[in-house]
Amino acid sequence: MKLRRKILFAIILLVFIPVIMMGLVTYVNFSNAMEKKSNNFYWISLQETDRKLKFALSEISSITNSAITRDAIQQSLKQPNFVLTYDRKQEINSLLIDHPMITSFSLYGKDRLLYHYDAPMAFADLKQQVWFRAMEEAEGRPVWSGPGENGSESAGRPVLIQARTIKDYYSLEDIGYLVVYVKPDLLDQIFWEAATLKKGDILLVNKQGNIVFNKSGEHIGQQTNFPFLQENYVQEQDYYIDNYQGERSQITFLPSHNSDWYLAAITPMNLINSESNSIRNIAIALCTVSLLSAFLFDRYFVRRLVRSINSAVNGMKRVKQGIFTPIKTTMHSNDESDLLIDGFNRMSAQISELIEQVQTEQGRKKEAEMQALMAQINPHFIYNSLESINSMAVLAGNRDISKMVVSLGKLLRISISQNQELIPLQMELEHVRHYLDIQKFRFEDKFTYEIELPEVLKSFMTQKLIVQPIVENALYHAIEQMEEHGVITIKAQEAGTDLIIIVQDNGPGFEPATMLSLWDPEGGNRKKYNDSGVGLKNVHERLNIRFGNPYGIMVCSSPGFGSTIRIRIPRIMA
Repeated sequence: MKLRRKILFAIILLVFIPVIMMGLVTYVNFSNAMEKKSNNFYWISLQETDRKLKFALSEISSITNSAITRDAIQQSLKQPNFVLTYDRKQEINSLLIDHPMITSFSLYGKDRLLYHYDAPMAFADLKQQVWFRAMEEAEGRPVWSGPGENGSESAGRPVLIQARTIKDYYSLEDIGYLVVYVKPDLLDQIFWEAATLKKGDILLVNKQGNIVFNKSGEHIGQQTNFPFLQENYVQEQDYYIDNYQGERSQITFLPSHNSDWYLAAITPMNLINSESNSIRNIAIALCTVSLLSAFLFDRYFVRRLVRSINSAVNGMKRVKQGIFTPIKTTMHSNDESDLLIDGFNRMSAQISELIEQVQTEQGRKKEAEMQALMAQINPHFIYNSLESINSMAVLAGNRDISKMVVSLGKLLRISISQNQELIPLQMELEHVRHYLDIQKFRFEDKFTYEIELPEVLKSFMTQKLIVQPIVENALYHAIEQMEEHGVITIKAQEAGTDLIIIVQDNGPGFEPATMLSLWDPEGGNRKKYNDSGVGLKNVHERLNIRFGNPYGIMVCSSPGFGSTIRIRIPRIMA
C-alpha cells in the first residue's frame, strides 16, 4: 500500500472512526440514561401501586378476620348438621357483604357447603379449585386468586377471590372454609391510577407466569415466561430488555407484598429510543463531514508531502542492501521533510556503529551463556547420590548416617525443587525440622528443639525460607556459645488477619551493639552467617518487599535472658 493511502487511512482511523465512536457512545449513553430514567419512573409507580394494592386487600382481609371469629360463624361450623336459621343467615350476611367490593361469599364446613350468598359452588367443586391446596397450606391466612389465575376471566365473569381456612377460636382446629368473591373493580381502580408512560402497561403476574391482572385489560390469564419468575434467577438489577407480545420492551419488575405475585411494568423500546433519534442524526451528520474533510486533506496536503518523502526512499533501499551512504537532496521545503532526511543520514551513521557494537556483544553473550551452562548442577544427580549413600549406610547398619542423609535429601528438595515463591507453612517448618535434625548430629545433645504448629495453620501459605535463617542465627549466636543445655522453640499462632511465627532460644542474649552489628552486612562477626547466603536483614527485606511495610521480623533480646524473634506474615489461604 502506498504511503499516501496509508496516511488517508490513518486520517480515517484518527478522525472519522473517533467521530463515529463518539457519536455511538453518546447515543448509547443517552439511550441507557433514558432506560434508567424510565426504570426509575416505573419503580416508583410499581411501589405506589403495590402499596395501594396492599391497602385494598388488607381492608378485605380485616373484614374476613373479624367475621370468622364471630359466634355466628364459629358456632354454625362447630355443630354438625347444623341448619342455619333466617336470622343467623342475615347476621352472617351483615358481617361480609356490607363492603361495596364484596359481591358474594360461600361458607363451607369440613365436608359440605353450609351457606352461600349468590355463590352456590358445591364442596366437591371447591376441592378442584387451583387455589384450594394453597388455602389449606396457609393455615388460616387469606389466600388471594386474581381473575387471570382462577379462570373467571376466561369464563367472562372476572372476579377476585379470597379464600381462607376457618379455625376454632379456642382450639385452633380447622372447622371450615370461607370463600369471598370481590369485584375486579378493586384491581381496576388501583391499576387505573398507576402512572405509566405512553403505550406502557403494568402487569400483575403470579409465580406460575399467569397474568393475574393488568392496566390495559388485555392478555389477562395468558401465560408468560418472565425470567425473574424462575427459582434460580439471580437479580442483578430490577429491569431488563426482552421481547413481550412480539415487541422488544423494557421490563421493570417488583416483588409484591403478596409473596405469590410480582408487579411488572412494560415499556416498548421504540418509545424510549425515540428520545435519542436526534442524537443519532447528529452523529451521522458529523461522520459525513469528517469523512469529506479527510478526502480534502488528502487532496491538498498529503499528496505534496508524499512527493518530498519519495526522495528518501532511494536512500532506504540502499540501507536495505547494507550501504550507509548519506542522502543528497536538492529540494528544500524548510519543513519537517528536511528534518526527516537529516535524521535519516544521522541514523545511517549510528546504525553502522551499532552493528559493530552488537557483533562484539554477541560474542560476549555466547561466552557468558557457555559459562552458565557449565555452572549448572542437575538436582536429580544430587538426590540420586544421596539415595546411594543412604542405601550404603542402611546396609552397613549405621542408622545415624542414614537419618542424616534422609534429612539432607528432604532439605535439598524443599530448598531447590520448589519453584514457587510461596509454600505451605507446614512445609516451611518441615524444612526447619530437617535442618535441626542435621545440626543435632553436629551439636549432639547440646540443644533440643520444639516445633508447635496448630492443625488449622498448616495449610496457610508463607514466603519460602524465612524461618531456617532465624534458627541458624540462634544456633550460631546462642547455642554454640553456651556451656549449658540449649533450647530452641518454634511456634506459630494467629494474630488477627496475620500469622506470627516465634523463634525463641535460651541463649545469652544480645547486647544492643551486637544486635545492631547483626543487621550490618559488613559486621565483623558475621562470617558464618554470611556464608549461608541469607540473614536476618535479608529475611526482613524479603518479607517487606513481598507483603508490604507492616510485615517482617522483630528482634527482642536482653543479655542473660535469651532472644525472641517474631516473624509477621499475612494469613494467605492455599
